[in-house]
Amino acid sequence: MRSFKKILVANRGEIAIRLFRAATELGLTTVGIYSYEDRHSIHRYKADEAWMLGEEGQPLRAYLDIEAILALATRRGVDAIHPGYGFLSENPTFARRCAEEGIVFVGPPADVIDSLGDKLAARRIAIAAGVPVIPGTDEPVADADEAMAWAEEHGYPVMLKALFGGGGRGMRRAFNKTELREAFGAAEREAATAFGKGDLFLERLVHQPRHIEVQMLGD
Repeated sequence: MRSFKKILVANRGEIAIRLFRAATELGLTTVGIYSYEDRHSIHRYKADEAWMLGEEGQPLRAYLDIEAILALATRRGVDAIHPGYGFLSENPTFARRCAEEGIVFVGPPADVIDSLGDKLAARRIAIAAGVPVIPGTDEPVADADEAMAWAEEHGYPVMLKALFGGGGRGMRRAFNKTELREAFGAAEREAATAFGKGDLFLERLVHQPRHIEVQMLGD
């Protein structure tokens, strides 16, 4: 792997702070980014230098704007970018654009993200390899009505999942059609905000949650 000396963390909060700490221990110069709304956030002050991206009223755009991040990295002499988790960490376009700009993307190659960052593509790979998977939709669900039709056929409870990204964003559990209809819009909005894409798919929850009784000492 190519060595580097100056790293930009395209993320915020605790994950950015931990990455800055690790980079500093390795003797690397660190660059942070922050949105207007994050101008007083601690992660801004933990980097050797930090720059605001985006405009007021766009609290997450700074962490999703590929071209703005790369333009800043080029201006500041950055030779590596760590995406943290969520945001652009599973975006193959970002990995490719980093490579095109001669910047190390600290993460999997773009073709691997293409295959596994899309959860339905990952399901197809698992099925082709003979790995058992739980029942789920083969394609993204277009709307709440389509989601409910699938759930009525295959049974509840179900889990709505964002097609891209991770970290639990864009996930909602539903035990009936009323919950599913309410959950769909919320999951779609959260996925779009966190990952720039609101596509969702469904999986059938095979096991019901179990209630565990705890007997207190002395009872």
